[in-house]
Amino acid sequence: MSQKAFSNTEVPGDKPADPYKATNLTDPDLKEKVQDLVTFMEYCKFGMMTTRIESSGLLTSRCMALAATEGGGVDLLFHTNTESGKTDDLKNDPKINIAFLNSTGEWASVSGEAEIVTDRETIRKYYSPALKAWLGDLEDGKHDGGPEDPRIGVIKVKAVTATYAIATGTSLGRGADIVKGAITGSAPKVNKLREVTEAELEQYLNMVHLL
Repeated sequence: MSQKAFSNTEVPGDKPADPYKATNLTDPDLKEKVQDLVTFMEYCKFGMMTTRIESSGLLTSRCMALAATEGGGVDLLFHTNTESGKTDDLKNDPKINIAFLNSTGEWASVSGEAEIVTDRETIRKYYSPALKAWLGDLEDGKHDGGPEDPRIGVIKVKAVTATYAIATGTSLGRGADIVKGAITGSAPKVNKLREVTEAELEQYLNMVHLL
């Protein structure tokens, strides 16, 4: 096991320093692991997109609606106004994170590389009339929020790694386990905590392409 870069204590014996992770981390077969992630992201629909600001190097996040998926569900597509700040950020640094969260505390974090797609065939394929509300009509016969509006682009995120946690059992059962854990000092088993590596995503994509 590699040495942690930061530690604030020494844990006695062979007990895990992070009992929540030790108790909840699961590793099912690859198909289930990835498809549960895909199902959760599509159900959440809205995610926080984190990019690096070109001028300062700081991170910033924006709420984005998932427009579509490709690559068996792990390549994420989002509509964008190409003239917005996030396209400048991604042109400078394509590394990106998308974080999904629902009201019950289930979450997913996907890290990857982003590409700004502007070809008309792709734009028409994923176009939604709802985009007119966000882009408006500049009344010049060109920038009207329609599928030919050159401001409309697609941010395609190729997932490289992912971590997510989806709930196990009912909310009542999870609540009881948390109370029990608070009393006994044992970590409650309330989530399926899963980590998807770059190698696993590549393997999954190969599986999908062979089907």
